[in-house]
Amino acid sequence: MTEYGRGPGTEPWHPEDPLYGDAGWGAQAAHAGQQYPYGGQPQHPQYHGWSQDQQPHYGGQQYPQYDGQGQHFDPQQTGQHPHPQQHQGGWDATGTHGHVPYAADPGDPYGQHPVAYGAEQPDLYGTEDAYPPPQPPGHRQPQGDDEHPLPPGDDDGDPEADDTAVPPERRGTGRKPVKSKKGRTGCALMVVVLVFGGGLGGVAYFGYQFYKDRFAPAPDYAGSGNGEAVTVEIPKGAVGADIGRKLKEAGVVQSVDAFVSAQLANPRGKSLQDGVYTLQKHMSAASAVELMLSPKSRDNLVIPEGKRNIWVYEAIDTRLKLAKGTTAKIAKNDWKDLGLPSWANSNKGIKDPLEGFLFPSSYAVAKGMKPKDVLKSMVERSNEQYKQYDLAGKAQDLGLDSPLQVLTVASLVQVEGKYKHDFGKVARVVYNRLKPDNVETAGRLEFDSTVNYLKGQSTLDVGSVADLRKIADPYNTYDIKGLPPGPISNPGSEAIESALNPTPGPWYYFVSINENETVFAVTNEEHNRNVEKYQEARKQAGN
Repeated sequence: MTEYGRGPGTEPWHPEDPLYGDAGWGAQAAHAGQQYPYGGQPQHPQYHGWSQDQQPHYGGQQYPQYDGQGQHFDPQQTGQHPHPQQHQGGWDATGTHGHVPYAADPGDPYGQHPVAYGAEQPDLYGTEDAYPPPQPPGHRQPQGDDEHPLPPGDDDGDPEADDTAVPPERRGTGRKPVKSKKGRTGCALMVVVLVFGGGLGGVAYFGYQFYKDRFAPAPDYAGSGNGEAVTVEIPKGAVGADIGRKLKEAGVVQSVDAFVSAQLANPRGKSLQDGVYTLQKHMSAASAVELMLSPKSRDNLVIPEGKRNIWVYEAIDTRLKLAKGTTAKIAKNDWKDLGLPSWANSNKGIKDPLEGFLFPSSYAVAKGMKPKDVLKSMVERSNEQYKQYDLAGKAQDLGLDSPLQVLTVASLVQVEGKYKHDFGKVARVVYNRLKPDNVETAGRLEFDSTVNYLKGQSTLDVGSVADLRKIADPYNTYDIKGLPPGPISNPGSEAIESALNPTPGPWYYFVSINENETVFAVTNEEHNRNVEKYQEARKQAGN
């Protein structure tokens, strides 16, 4: 039942509803002789009228009744039911809607149901299930046990009293007890205070944080450090904030923001590079920037341009405090695991597959590192550079067989050219001597640098041409024609660019007379005269 006492089911309650009295499942069940749900008891339809002896009372006052046409109807005067014309089942031919009578329920424990619905039936509107007219909140009239059991004005009574005052079969159908307005008001005020108090506190906190982040100076140490040395490795590509985080993690600076501000304030701050730095803990950001800009803090291994791999191996052993020859042995045994490009070992007779792939630069080499990891980082740097130069794409344009030959030409230019401003002309001499129609040197390079490489030496006096041609070695350019199997040094950027873009010219010879002058010649006679000038200059210098 609802709050107003409406019975169960889906029957419309108003007489004028077009579905009023429509035959439901109850009637169909009665005709079919089926069992009723809910324990075998029939579901009773809604009643829309009052009998003569069941006049509803609301506080001792009678309410008028109306028939289906809206006329006043008094059952006591007429002795008739307000709906005298009812038909059984659905709409009849007159357009009215009747009900199918229910069969008497022999199992009705109450014995109160009539034999048929639509004949003389007791009207439930006079019982406690009556449907009183809706009343505005607060104006409902008491209806006996169906009303709140507490005395008027006592809203805070014991909830247990409700269960004792309401009959068991009616519990849960009355109004729920209303809590005290004072209690609700106090809780509401407390919630408002907490919300506004928390909100103001949160605003104040975040406002303070915003002020600190935007206007307050960043936390910073004072002085040039506490004397405790610390080594910090700055990775390649790190910028101001990245460097600051590394330094903060190592305990060098107190905050990243302080370091970034100090770096921006220093005119040379943007020139900070990757590498290994030896600093101190608890340094002011300005002191840390200044020390990192000084060579004293750099703990990197710098590979100069044109150095051979044997020099690099020894430098790594020294830096890592390893036995001499340790790194060279690893390079010889593990060179396939270091990330070389596929074209690196394309020629036979290469003495060192890593030659030319330890690109001249600054590398982080600190105590505790493994030689293999150091070599791998150098090869990785070389690969990055060579991809930028597109050695593979330009080899064919230069008349060379592979990118390795381009790198080999660059290594010769790096060693043979004494000055960088002459690298373009030296590269042209190399390409001119490699031409098949070269009649000056018959296709041979005849470079002393290649003889020094195969002998593992570095000297100007390599011997006579006749003696040099007796040396059987693929790197002996006095004997073989064309390029040696691979690079003879680690060329730098200028040498590589010169090998890719040689200066146009007909030269086949060159010789450096002094520190400021290198002369180039087209014929052998001209070259011999330049050699005489070179020898005279050496005599004057006392060499």
